[in-house]
Amino acid sequence: MISTPDLRGHTVLVLHAHPDDESIFTGITLRRLADAGARTVLVVATAGELGGSRVPLRPGETIPERRLAELEKAAELLGVSRLALLGRRDSGLPGWADARHERALAMADQLQLARDVAEIADDEGASAIVHDDEHGIYGHPDHRAVFRIGATAAEMLGLTGYRATVDREHLHVSARDRHLIHGAARAAAVSFGRVTAEIGLAVTGTDAHLRNKRAAMVAHASQIADEDVPADVPIDGFAGAYGYEWFTRSGAPGPVDALGNAHLLAPVPA
Repeated sequence: MISTPDLRGHTVLVLHAHPDDESIFTGITLRRLADAGARTVLVVATAGELGGSRVPLRPGETIPERRLAELEKAAELLGVSRLALLGRRDSGLPGWADARHERALAMADQLQLARDVAEIADDEGASAIVHDDEHGIYGHPDHRAVFRIGATAAEMLGLTGYRATVDREHLHVSARDRHLIHGAARAAAVSFGRVTAEIGLAVTGTDAHLRNKRAAMVAHASQIADEDVPADVPIDGFAGAYGYEWFTRSGAPGPVDALGNAHLLAPVPA
């Protein structure tokens, strides 16, 4: 049974690399935090400039403009209280020359960006920062950068850090080749995620939360196909692929723990 804790007075900062990461990896978590009364601050490091667009752009519209408009729509669906941008450029997949662009997130002064994120978190009175894990979930340079930025910001302020990842063993059983991470990892020629035993916390939600997460994902229409055949996120099997969001944690238990732990290996309450 999914219960809704009272998280009024709590603020959680969630840091991601690109528009759509927030929905794919933390969509249920963001929505449930908002439903519980928490203030959520979504910080996105780049506009995903190198993602291209699978749909035609409007006359004069650029990829960053489209992707940020989609991000705003998804953030609204997820109940985000504040959306902030770090203004860096997409670094591209591992090995791409784009990672050496002067504006690329991979080339940025990540200590300064950590200070910027810490300042936002401090101004907002955040008690926790959510960011990618040390593997960058699947090794993308921008996701690795988000780990360093988020972990450093959390350490600066002494906050709980939640490190987003995926359970590759769960996906192998429940959604083999049906999660977007599979295609992303193939494109990058890297492995992804963690094994079940390495993960301490899994957040899940109701059918309504899953429908909301899917709506937020397909709000990113330039990146995620909804009605094509095959769709990137078919309704059939969506729960198996996207019904859990996984984290490791540094620091004391915080607001995300209050959502309950659906992890296979979670201790049974006494």
